[in-house]
Amino acid sequence: MAQVEEVTSVGCPSNLAPPADNAENVACPDAFVRQDGEVSRLELAIFGAKCAGCIAKIEGAVKKLPGIDEARLNLSTGKLRVSWHGKLQSQEVVNTVSGLGYRVAPYDPEASEKETDEHGRLLIRCLAVAGFAMANIMLLSIGVWSGTGGEMGEGTRALMHFVSALIAIPAAAYAGRPFFMSAWAALRAGRANMDVPISLAVVLAVSYSLFETFQAGEEVYFDAAVMLLFFLLIGRWLDHALRNRARAAARDLLALQALSANRLGPDGQLQAVSAKDIQPGDHILLAAGDRIPVNGRIISGVSEMDVSLVTGETDPVLRRTGDVVEAGVLNVSAVVTMEATATVDNSLVAELARLVEAGQQGKSSYVRLADKAARAYVPIVHTLAAITFLGWLFVFDAGLRVALMNAIAVLIITCPCALGLATPAVQIVATGELFRKGILVKAGDALERLAQVTHFVFDKTGTLTLGKPQLVNAHDLTPAQFNAAAALARASRHPLSRAIVEAAGTGIVATDVKEIPGQGVSGFVNGKLAQMGRAAFVGADDSGDDATGTLTYVALEGETPVALKFEDTLREDAAETVSTLTSSGIRTSLLSGDRPQPVKQLASRVLIEEAFAALTPAEKLEKLNAFAESGERVAMVGDGLNDAPALASAHVSLSPGSAVEAAQSAADYVFQGQGLSAVTKAWRMARRAQRHILQNFAFAALYNCVAAPLAMAGYVTPLIAALAMSGSSLIVTLNALRLKIGNGD
Repeated sequence: MAQVEEVTSVGCPSNLAPPADNAENVACPDAFVRQDGEVSRLELAIFGAKCAGCIAKIEGAVKKLPGIDEARLNLSTGKLRVSWHGKLQSQEVVNTVSGLGYRVAPYDPEASEKETDEHGRLLIRCLAVAGFAMANIMLLSIGVWSGTGGEMGEGTRALMHFVSALIAIPAAAYAGRPFFMSAWAALRAGRANMDVPISLAVVLAVSYSLFETFQAGEEVYFDAAVMLLFFLLIGRWLDHALRNRARAAARDLLALQALSANRLGPDGQLQAVSAKDIQPGDHILLAAGDRIPVNGRIISGVSEMDVSLVTGETDPVLRRTGDVVEAGVLNVSAVVTMEATATVDNSLVAELARLVEAGQQGKSSYVRLADKAARAYVPIVHTLAAITFLGWLFVFDAGLRVALMNAIAVLIITCPCALGLATPAVQIVATGELFRKGILVKAGDALERLAQVTHFVFDKTGTLTLGKPQLVNAHDLTPAQFNAAAALARASRHPLSRAIVEAAGTGIVATDVKEIPGQGVSGFVNGKLAQMGRAAFVGADDSGDDATGTLTYVALEGETPVALKFEDTLREDAAETVSTLTSSGIRTSLLSGDRPQPVKQLASRVLIEEAFAALTPAEKLEKLNAFAESGERVAMVGDGLNDAPALASAHVSLSPGSAVEAAQSAADYVFQGQGLSAVTKAWRMARRAQRHILQNFAFAALYNCVAAPLAMAGYVTPLIAALAMSGSSLIVTLNALRLKIGNGD
């Protein structure tokens, strides 16, 4: 948090939403407070919070209120979650946040998403207006420049200046809204941010140019003002677009909750109810194919269930009377009755969503290079401009016009266009190159974070492997046994049956099929009884079986049962990917919800240094936090629902395109294809991008060290300053384009 506190003094380098004129006008949030015993909980939507400094200011101010237990702001969703005990009034929380310059409302996911989308559309409109105005004013300016030396009369020049003014003034007023609103909100809150000098430069340039136009002056700088806005809006929109791709993870997780359920009344009547209406103690009837709506306990029935949400493993597990079941788990094979032990808000899926949000909040607290550079920018630029103005006005006695023009030149030439484009320009080139390689970058600072990684953590099923069981010992069966297994499998929907059918192809189907949930399937094949399933079901002895794979058994009438062995297919370049990382000094680990033996075996095959098995989603998160607390920057590679919290919490995260939507939403990168080489490709590109970003920052610093003294000395007009500023932006962009050349620098 030390880095976050340093940014606080600068304020948000993005835009703040206009604050309410009076915090008392904000609707009283008492109706939205939830009581959990003696603890009060409130969720608020915060509009305008964009950076690590915003998080530090808001959380810090709220935590100072009496009785506050927790205050956590998630930038991805705009949600502030506050819990407290005692007599604190919810309105005090609202007033505190409103007093910082942020707009507050009771949390509504749809309204929050609509607000974010509207801001993106505003940036696009502003960019279009600035681009249109810049192109037209530059055409007029070229005419004025080419007509110098007596070839253009004063009347013609004045007309072009007036036309430029008619274009520039409304265009600057509209296109500058993101900067003007941010600067005004920051000033009202007693702070200064990067948008203050930007707004000041635009207003002064337009005002001075308008004054010169009415005075029939020879030089105006409308083109400089709109050009400045155009380049800055490019960087602002790129940052907004990349930042908002990651906001859907928690929403995708919550979508896994069943919307309705069949509740058994005291009279035994079945009633369809909303999942939100289920209370602890309610009896819920679950048919095969139903998703469990809330956490509970089975009170009658036996069924196999898909628990990939909890463990990440695709093999169904047997659940009997008395067993605990979690929300989001899929009932696979038979009807059971469960007793609810929690509400929707306290279910496993809701808890996973909260873990994802907490992880995203941690990422949002990360301080990017551009934020760090912004700490010194505002006070230095303001000081230089003030020194220039006062020096030329009082020391050199050059008059108000010259002093003002030189001060404007300082503001424009030192405008953070190169600084603002240093990161986005590299990001857009690098993400474009990765996209062509089948890798989608979803977060604005993902490249920077991936370049810093010291430890890669992999999930097992679906990540290092393809997550699809395959029959590996068909040659151990006689043709009759294999045909019997295939005939039974064609009548079953079990995942292992699907693997047998894939290996066998089309063929006959067993007759008089009977399937016992959690045990196996039996039927007649060519007139003979055939059974397939657990060892006890078919009468097999499994005491000497190797437990490194998944086993089932098949038995024909009068014959000894034989084992069918299944293994998950290793991704073709998994070992090579791990080897590339370890040879570069990167530590590797395997975190899995699977059994210890297959986890240990897989880690040995791909030469991963350490492996942890039988982990729940929360335990995976604890492992990642432990790695982070030891000073490591951890990259998580995973694909399952159970990986979503870890993906959101890791320093940076990657997910294959075959992953579930919640995992893809929580990840910073999504890669396509059957291999893992995309992981090393993204890592190498991130390291190259980091070097180019640092080069851009070094150039921006050198440029300002040279340009600022020249402007202060009066050798630079605002027009030349605008051209120099644009030239610095061009150089930064060209350096970013070097990423397209070859695989190295």
